[in-house]
Amino acid sequence: MTVCDGASYDVNKCKADSGSLIKNKFIINITTTTNNKCVRCDNPEKLPECNYEVPVNYTPEEGKPFDAAEAAGVMSKMADLASSINVSSAALTVAEGVTGILVRETDPADVSEVFFGYSASNDSIRIVDGSDILDQYSRSVSVPKEAFEKSLSLNVSVPFVVVLRFTNLALDMNNSTILGDEVLAVEMGATINNLTDKIWINFKNIIDERIPSCRSWNGDGSRPNWTDDGCRTIKNGTSITCEYSHLTFFAILLAPLNETIPSADLKNLTIITQVGCGLSMFFLGVVLFMHFLMRKTKASISTKILIHMVSAIFLLNLTFLLNDFVTKMNSSVGCKILAALMHYFMLATFTWFAVQAFHLGLQLYVVGTIVIRHYILKVSVTSWVLPSVVVIVLLILGKYDKQFVYTSDTEESAAMCWITDNDVQYIVNIGYYVLVFLFTFTTFITILSKLFCLKRMGSGVISTNRKSIAIILGLCCMMGITWGFAFFAYGVLRIPAYYIFTVLNSFQGFFLFIYYYNTSHSEEIIDGQEVEVSTDTIQTSVQSCENPYANFNKEMPW
Repeated sequence: MTVCDGASYDVNKCKADSGSLIKNKFIINITTTTNNKCVRCDNPEKLPECNYEVPVNYTPEEGKPFDAAEAAGVMSKMADLASSINVSSAALTVAEGVTGILVRETDPADVSEVFFGYSASNDSIRIVDGSDILDQYSRSVSVPKEAFEKSLSLNVSVPFVVVLRFTNLALDMNNSTILGDEVLAVEMGATINNLTDKIWINFKNIIDERIPSCRSWNGDGSRPNWTDDGCRTIKNGTSITCEYSHLTFFAILLAPLNETIPSADLKNLTIITQVGCGLSMFFLGVVLFMHFLMRKTKASISTKILIHMVSAIFLLNLTFLLNDFVTKMNSSVGCKILAALMHYFMLATFTWFAVQAFHLGLQLYVVGTIVIRHYILKVSVTSWVLPSVVVIVLLILGKYDKQFVYTSDTEESAAMCWITDNDVQYIVNIGYYVLVFLFTFTTFITILSKLFCLKRMGSGVISTNRKSIAIILGLCCMMGITWGFAFFAYGVLRIPAYYIFTVLNSFQGFFLFIYYYNTSHSEEIIDGQEVEVSTDTIQTSVQSCENPYANFNKEMPW
């Protein structure tokens, strides 16, 4: 009857004179002048037939969160619970902060969509008869008919659905903020995914400036690992709707505004990075080709160190470009391995930055040939082996997996295989680079002051402006100083710093190629020893400005 489409339930209008509720489904008042001609009198809100306390062997300590692995264990037992009770619905209580509801379809041949609604995190979850009534609730869940049909096809004898609400579930490694501290878990006794008719979870009247993002966790691991696989976020005013194509744990994560990036900027930075890394790999590959296949002279120690660093950056760029492909494969093992490899090559690159600065500083100090037994072997072991120890430890601790980059558009967030623990990110990566940066930047300023001092004395060490630029850019890239722009990524400088950081480091390989090409042509090898082309000119400047390049076999390629 179309006249009653959208009719609402009104308990007062559905009472008879005696005070008892009218059993008719609808009351139609044709004479009314308003649009509300039809009143629904069958209460669309169904209360569970019984209350059931789920027996569990785990009880969290007072004030402690509910263990994530135990939560996954509780959900895995719901199929046994559904087959053991004889009622069509039951309110479930697991522990403090963990409540839910169970609904059994008594007739497997006539399954239908099931709706749930509640008004607050401490409110009981109710069964709702009809999607048109869900607007009355600030929280609602809908489980489609397709999900019941798939469960039956997977040999579930009695179709059922359990919705549990965790308001105190343990946080993930990033200590992510969850909307209302509410984690919903849906279980139907089978692994159900790739739903075309999605599971809907709706939160209404949400006043929060932070960026919402619908996420899911498959129950693996000791802590949640929230991903966007099979999830879609729809934000409309104060309403947040999540679409899910599978059954698992669900939550809405909130990202602070200062931790997000405009979606347009993310796209631009991604394109710049991919193009830049591709070009860098090409030019770094040319450097390696020239060094190993075309070089006819013996390489200096400086050149050998440079080639080690070029190799580390080349492999870092390679793993970065592969990251997006592996992320889209949705392989947890592959993602962890690639994240560990990329982290290893990044730490190795940082270490070679420090080795470059150490080598240049040592040359300034000794003012002559560096006499250290197995010098290259020692710095190579330090730069290649020590980072592997750190990465292996983090891999064992499970610190690598899929990580998300939030944007201002809830549907435009990106993912990559990387470190999932913010503490590790700050301590291992940022903390280590801060130490490297302080050392390399100090060395850079010292060397630069020496070079300009020699130029003022007319030594001819830096003969042209173009070569000056090449040497300065080469020094910056060799010692990783361009990575320092990440320190300015705060406040109003955040987006500009991202662009500068991305451009300079994406084209780092190109700068190193120009540096290697220019400097490799300035070396002269005589009887296996290096000599300085401008030795006579430099020696005349020693009295006025100490010359770190005179009176020793040339280690610096310029």
